[in-house]
Amino acid sequence: MNGYIHSIESCGTVDGPGIRFVVFVQGCPMRCLYCHNPDTWDFKKDNPMSADEILKQYDNCKEFFKNGGITVTGGEPMAQIDFLTELFRKAKAKGIHTCVDTSGATFNRDDTSKVDELMKYTDLIMLDIKHIDDEEHKKLTGRSNKNILDFARYLHENKKELWIRHVVVPGITDKKEYLLRLGEFLADLNNITALDVLPYHDMGKVKYENLGIDYPLKDTEPLSKEKAVEARDIIIEGIRNKHRRDNADK
Repeated sequence: MNGYIHSIESCGTVDGPGIRFVVFVQGCPMRCLYCHNPDTWDFKKDNPMSADEILKQYDNCKEFFKNGGITVTGGEPMAQIDFLTELFRKAKAKGIHTCVDTSGATFNRDDTSKVDELMKYTDLIMLDIKHIDDEEHKKLTGRSNKNILDFARYLHENKKELWIRHVVVPGITDKKEYLLRLGEFLADLNNITALDVLPYHDMGKVKYENLGIDYPLKDTEPLSKEKAVEARDIIIEGIRNKHRRDNADK
């Protein structure tokens, strides 16, 4: 079975624990206004690669990944779930740590059979929660967040290690109300081992220009690291507020 691959990075340092072999797949159903990989949106059928071909590339530089492993990102990896499952199954047979960086946009509670199978071979999920408010999420990404939040609950129910990523965008996700609500949602998940709150940047502008696409947030200034730290503190405040209320009700 082939997957459709955009590119491969052999020294990823922000895509899971340790140094990672990062596979970028092609195709994504969302259209996030701040996406910095618009070149991965289309479900192109070029550049097919098999799981064995990818693992051969991994093996060629595996000495660098002793404390890392393979991360599949994109694009949306779970849009190619059959290929992703085969890749991770073969990776686990080699003792390789596996991580998927996903938006959760393809999750469907009505039929989790394929996700259940994928989870057998997945060590870590990095879940990007774009916006906690459903209507604002639709404006930001073009899709509802209901199945995404349900995917987070599914991972909690199945005790799958979870890293949360959240991008703070001025005027869109940097409001205290939304950050507190996100924290309160996360408070009910006991499988979170990391929370990455990332400042919005506009480094993807050049890609949009090269593709002839208008950049939607061209008038939005990048967020400072200090503001991202403040946002993370507010999310944690929301988590603590929810825990205090829960304990008071017992």
